[in-house]
Parts: sequence; structure tokens; C-alpha cells
Amino acid sequence: MASIVAANRKSLMLFSGRAFPVLAEEIGEVLGVAPTPTDLYDFPNGELFVRYQESVRGSDAFVVQSMTDPVNLRVMETLIMIDALKRGSAKRITAVLPYYPYSRQDKKHRGREPISARLIADLLKTAGANRILTVDLHTAQIQGFFDGPVDHLLALPLLAEYVERTYSGQPLTVVAPDSGRVRVAERWTDRLGGCPLAFIHKTRDVTTPGQVVANRVVGEVAGRVCVVVDDEIQTGGTVCKAADLLFAAGAAEVIVVVTHPVLPDPAVERLKNSRISEVVVTNSLPLTPEKQLDKLTVISIAPLLAHAIREVFEDGSVTTLFGGMS
Repeated sequence: MASIVAANRKSLMLFSGRAFPVLAEEIGEVLGVAPTPTDLYDFPNGELFVRYQESVRGSDAFVVQSMTDPVNLRVMETLIMIDALKRGSAKRITAVLPYYPYSRQDKKHRGREPISARLIADLLKTAGANRILTVDLHTAQIQGFFDGPVDHLLALPLLAEYVERTYSGQPLTVVAPDSGRVRVAERWTDRLGGCPLAFIHKTRDVTTPGQVVANRVVGEVAGRVCVVVDDEIQTGGTVCKAADLLFAAGAAEVIVVVTHPVLPDPAVERLKNSRISEVVVTNSLPLTPEKQLDKLTVISIAPLLAHAIREVFEDGSVTTLFGGMS
């Protein structure tokens, strides 16, 4: 009987895609579990092959993949990894996606458009994922796209701790770069002791991606350190134009705090040439040499992800672990 019980006991296994293996290794160090050795390569025709070098039967499997460029390749790689685990008889499969792909395509703006964030959820489910663990979704409604548990973690505690420590004693104002991020900014003001909240009133041309028309600042910013908060930086147009408006309104300093540093061209050049003094991000995505700049500060989310993975594995409460905000 003892041998049967031992055979049925779950084991935590960690798997890494090729996008950002360093993050998976950091998570593994916190957990005390090394990523499982994997044969993962491209065939000459561009197709992918995956085979795990160890048995995965009965395991609680966690697939860590950062959906970085080329994102479509990373999506397909993740789906094939999950399928290999399912066919290898893993007991439960969790897709650990620090940055959820296609999250900005969560609704239709006009007719004949896809809802690609929903499609990604469907693909993960079809491949065999039982659960998704992700950080700072572009919109919370994406949690409802997946037919299964979604652990939506917030990087706010990690990022806010850094801001509190670095800018202690200085007058802060939290700034939402548009009206749609005001609710997120309100959480920041609560965390930073009830400091003032401001937002940028702007319009966006839905027919031209990345084109923003910033109008005016609403809120108290004169003589204050303005903390512009958002879930991600794409081309940098939004935060750079926000910074210009804030300085025009009398801000003493502008820093930008975001979770996901996507940073496609021309983001780095824009940030370098801006009056923004610091850009604080997490390592949810790898920062290649061409995406590095002096004013960039990177906070690791490996401990956050590792603690969540441990709670999921032990059937604990992720919500309790992160203060009821996840």
C-alpha cells in the first residue's frame, strides 16, 4: 500500500521554452527545482520538435514561456510543449505566461476584427493546459476567456516597494497615461499612502496602431515626482507624450513604472531622448542588448512566480498569498 501511495504522489516539474530560459532558471532556484532537460529544436522546414528527457507521467507540470519576439513562434512552441506533456501523461499542466500574448486584442473595435486574446486561450485549452498563470493582463476580462483557472498575479507590490524605497520623502503623484488605466493607478495611490492621482486625457486613432494624441493633464502634478504607471511599454509613444505634458504642467520629475518591457523600435530611442529620468520594469520579457538603456531599472518577478507556482502545486490560495488582489 505504501508503494502505491508513493507512486500516486504528485511531483512538481518545471519546463522552459526557448524564449527566456534565464527566467525559468531563476524560478527554479527559488523553488529548488531545476527545469527539466528538453530536446527542443527546429526542423529545416521551420517546424518544431519537442521531447522531454525525463518521464513526466503523473507530474504537476509548469511550462514557463515569455511571449517575446517572434511571438507567433513562441506561441506555437508553447502549444507543442503542452501537447507533449499531455501525451506524456502529465497529471496537470499549467501554462506560466508572464506576458500574455495578444492581450491588447481583447475586443472588437470595428467589424470583421478578431478577438485574438480569446483565440490564444482556446488554443492553450485545446493543447492540454489545465491552468494559466500570468502577470498584469492588459484587461482583467481576459481571465474569462479561458475555460479553467487563471491566476492573475500583480507586479504592483514588487514595483511599488522599489518606488517607496527609492523616492522616499519626495512628493509623489501617480499618473494614469489614459482614462482606461485610472483604476490601476488608484491601486497605486492606495499602496503609496494615498498620494494624489492624475491622468492624461487623450484620444487614439484606432485605424493607426501606436498613434496617440495627448490632450491635457487632469490632476495635481506641479512640483511633484510623477509616477506614470501602465501594464506595458510598446513603442513608448504614450509615456513620452505623457511626460512632455506633465513637464509642461510643472512636474519636477517623471518616472515610468510598467510590468512588461516589450520595447519594439523606436521605443528605446524615444525613451533615451525623453526627459523621463527612470523607467522601472520587470523581467517578464527578456531585455536583449539593443533594448538596454541607462535609465532602465529591472525588478525580477521570479520570486512572485515561484511563490504562486508553489501555492498552486500545494493546492494553496494564490489570492491569499498576494493580498487578495490576484
